[in-house]
Amino acid sequence: MEYAGLIGGVVLLILLALRGVNIILSSLICSLLVVMTNDLPLAPSLSEYYAFGPLGAFTFAGKFFLLFAAGSIFGRVMGDSHAAASIATALINRLGAHRALWITTLACALLTYGGVVAFVVIFALYPLGLKLLQEANIPKRLFCGALALGAGTFTLTTLPGTPSIHNVISSVALGSDLFAGFWIGTVGGVAMFGLGIWYLERQRKLAVANGEAFVPGASDRISSLDDSEYPPWQLALMPMVVVIGLILLPRVISMSMDIGALNEGSLLRTLIEFANAQPIVWPSIALIAGSVLAALMFSHIRRDSLHVMGNGAQDSIMPLINTAAVIGFGGIVTHTSGFLEFTSLMLASDLPPLLSAFVSVSLVAAITGSASGGLQIFMQTMAPAYTEMGLNPEVLHRIATMASGGFDSLPHCGTVIATLTITGLTHKEAYKDIGIITVVIPVLVTLALIALLLLTSA
Repeated sequence: MEYAGLIGGVVLLILLALRGVNIILSSLICSLLVVMTNDLPLAPSLSEYYAFGPLGAFTFAGKFFLLFAAGSIFGRVMGDSHAAASIATALINRLGAHRALWITTLACALLTYGGVVAFVVIFALYPLGLKLLQEANIPKRLFCGALALGAGTFTLTTLPGTPSIHNVISSVALGSDLFAGFWIGTVGGVAMFGLGIWYLERQRKLAVANGEAFVPGASDRISSLDDSEYPPWQLALMPMVVVIGLILLPRVISMSMDIGALNEGSLLRTLIEFANAQPIVWPSIALIAGSVLAALMFSHIRRDSLHVMGNGAQDSIMPLINTAAVIGFGGIVTHTSGFLEFTSLMLASDLPPLLSAFVSVSLVAAITGSASGGLQIFMQTMAPAYTEMGLNPEVLHRIATMASGGFDSLPHCGTVIATLTITGLTHKEAYKDIGIITVVIPVLVTLALIALLLLTSA
């Protein structure tokens, strides 16, 4: 009964998401199913595990509220000021409208590999992407695929050196550095990018052949001004440059000089230490700074800048709550006896340790709907046993991190929910492309690398 309820809850959540049922209601229904079939105490399950536990909905919402709000404000400001449209038009004029998916993917990749959180990337690039899609007449579902490829695959879990939370979790747990498994990550990253962009371009050509076109959503705000009325693209880039620069500058300074040599309590040292210790607050400050700069620079929003920012803050609420609801479901799942028995079963299996680790991380990430949550649970509960089996910590670091970014992106994944909510699409409209990009391709690439490692070590 426990296993049936656990699996049934996950499957039901996926089915309800695919059918377009409200994700908050769906997560509550599926949480109750897991609670009842696993004999969990009702009150603690809903008020603690679901709401305020380590993977609780409001724990997540409280932790990421500022980031969602700041990201949404920046996206709204860039859209309403027509700065995003100006940048998009400049890119189209130089690279061609037909390369809109390449532009989106590479822009996302550069931002996420530089340390910008995926949620920020989605908010920041969506206004720009709308104009790209309109000019190229590409279906909006493929923009979701390009976002997913650039922000949620090879730069998030695979390429060595990425400062993503996933890479950091493995580094801290295993005592390895961010470049662990260098060649594994490099080969895997190139493969994921190549297969992903091939798939997107193939779908773009099929869409053109089938007469599929760009259709804006009811809440999409696309500039209708003449190109000559846009702010110059060089100026339009400035707020985005400020955001990225502020996020990356403390890390660059830390890498290029000895911070300990600065005077204790000096302003520069205090700011650098604060920025490096605040992976959520500091990017939020950067986004607000970019928004304020844009409000001062661009006449289209200067007088109504506070109203524009207020609308942006309002836009962040539903993506945040929808994402948090799915995280809360994962918080209940991790307290079931079936989940605990699964971890013991995997450690005692006859599979090769590397393959067993892949299966363990993948299933935990799938159940919780979170790559970082699944990886954190694996590193806390199972990773020490695998290193005791003789697995190289650097290899385990890279394979486990890559594995976390596969089955986490099933339809109930929080980031998938947030992406669809922000873009105004349904699972039926866009999940096929997102799923192939973020589930099928990463899983196949990771399994191929595991097979290669097993063959070369035999």
